[in-house]
Amino acid sequence: MIDFSGQVAIVTGAGRGLGRLYALDLARRGAAVVVNDVGSTMNGDGNDTAVADAVVDEIRHSGGRAVSSYDSVDGAHGGQAIVDCAVETFGRLDAVISNAGIFNSIPFEQIRAEDWRRMLNVHLDGGFYLSQPAYRVMMNQRYGRIVFISSSAGNFGQPFEAHYAAAKTGLVGLSNVIAIEGAAHGITSNTVLPTGFSRMVSETVGDEKFLAESGFLRAIRPELVVPLVTYLASSRCALSHHNFSACAGRSARVFTGLSHGWLADTDRAPTAEDIEGHLTELSSTDSFTVPDSIVDEVLQICERRGINAMPDDGAVAFPQSGRTA
Repeated sequence: MIDFSGQVAIVTGAGRGLGRLYALDLARRGAAVVVNDVGSTMNGDGNDTAVADAVVDEIRHSGGRAVSSYDSVDGAHGGQAIVDCAVETFGRLDAVISNAGIFNSIPFEQIRAEDWRRMLNVHLDGGFYLSQPAYRVMMNQRYGRIVFISSSAGNFGQPFEAHYAAAKTGLVGLSNVIAIEGAAHGITSNTVLPTGFSRMVSETVGDEKFLAESGFLRAIRPELVVPLVTYLASSRCALSHHNFSACAGRSARVFTGLSHGWLADTDRAPTAEDIEGHLTELSSTDSFTVPDSIVDEVLQICERRGINAMPDDGAVAFPQSGRTA
């Protein structure tokens, strides 16, 4: 059994839906859990402390340890307060599941600046405001697990969700860099792109009665997402810098690949007409790599060009973020 005994976890947005299930599973496996939820509507309006308290009661009645947190992740003070709650109540912090979010559907041409900013405040900014103070605690411990809940809406697209998609995909970039910098401190960072029936899905499924009768809603029951998130948050997981989709019992890696592409001649600068002429070659996905960082991407091109970008000491001869390729 993957055991969290003696460990402390934060789960944001843990009062309902998938967040609640993450918190319950971690607690069942021995973790002390900070159940964070402001208790708002799906659109982010209002607050209700009873939402987080109900999950805490559920955990305690089963013999587990949990505490409520009502702070919002949409500001630096809130993120710090959530982390402080974990450390001050339980003495440490081992895992963070950044799950808090809001959701609404708006056609792209109708998205207002305030709609855009509000969505990024909660999802992307909130991921940063929570993970940075958590990262500092984990650095001192020389151990930590961070799981960001992203979305296929961004990686693959979802109509009427430009603001949500952009915010969720931004978390992938945040997670990638935390994974690179955190490796030296025993910290892993990964993302999960879940599909599980929740308030969010109920706003977009259309004919819910038909989908229930067809078996679709049972196929995407939220319980099927939990195992992947639990594993990534555990000490048994050494993976980092990865993204995974969880849908209907299928767990799969999601990655950004770099095709072999077309390499222009060095004797002259390529033109737009050259791009058009080699479009099939540079668009092909038959052969690809998955770079570990932008440094790796550049080194691959240097190798194809016959350029040595590695001095004798093994360091890359251009700026980077604390990583030697």
